[in-house]
Amino acid sequence: MKKKLFKILAKANKVLLPSFTKRKLDLAKASKFQLAIFAYKLWVTKNALD
Repeated sequence: MKKKLFKILAKANKVLLPSFTKRKLDLAKASKFQLAIFAYKLWVTKNALD
């Protein structure tokens, strides 16, 4: 159940949230909001793969 929820969230993130890697965002120069989005997407992806 938990893994299925994270897979749904990962698909929603791909559609709704911006991709910073495609924009070639430098994480050293990213704002706190951009870092929060990046960390959230990383957390969801990690849990979807486990």
